[in-house]
Amino acid sequence: MTQEKIRLHIDQPLAAGQALALSEGQANYLFAVMRLSLGATLAVFNGRDGVWRARVEAAGKRAGILRAEQQIAPQIVPPDLWLIFAPLKKARTDFLVEKAVELGVRRLVPVQTRFTNAERLRADKARAHAVEAAEQCGACFVPEVAELQPLDRLLANWPADRRILWGDEALAGVATVLADAPRGPWAILIGPEGGFSDEERARLRAHPQVLPASLGPRVLRAETAALAAITLWQASLGDWV
Repeated sequence: MTQEKIRLHIDQPLAAGQALALSEGQANYLFAVMRLSLGATLAVFNGRDGVWRARVEAAGKRAGILRAEQQIAPQIVPPDLWLIFAPLKKARTDFLVEKAVELGVRRLVPVQTRFTNAERLRADKARAHAVEAAEQCGACFVPEVAELQPLDRLLANWPADRRILWGDEALAGVATVLADAPRGPWAILIGPEGGFSDEERARLRAHPQVLPASLGPRVLRAETAALAAITLWQASLGDWV
């Protein structure tokens, strides 16, 4: 690994000459784990100003200073795609967040449904996993992680210009649904491990922005269904086209 392949998310403005103070965790990662020293360079990004080369100006066990030198890549924002999902058990939720970032989701929206197995989801922990995923996969954008909310409330306040692709195994294939679908704001909705209740399914079918689609003849785990749907959407309407 060359030094500039080390990538770090910095929640600070980036501009030529800008001093960047490191947190204790960031300092430990760069100087204890990655063994960077004074004068070493790395790539930094904040999700707004592109990717910058930064140089180590001060290195300590619990703190440090970087100096931004030059933008080395422009800001790239993924397509306007949200992922709506019911939280899973911790390791599987972490996996889902990581892979959604790698596949190019702009916003993560956890929802509580009748059969959701996980009782809570900490948005700060999910965002930390999203940051780590962006650092590892070469992205320069970190998706927003919304607070957990009931599915009914989300649907009641849903924006009229954003379509929802709902993975429903009972209906037509997703490729057929997306074949003539328009570009623009979208969301993908994947249910909990136990599926949606009859009441939730009825509400989804009645919602004007929801497009149900099958994800194939086999029953997929929730995280598999989410990644399959994101992949198919990206290949049809996203930045893979």
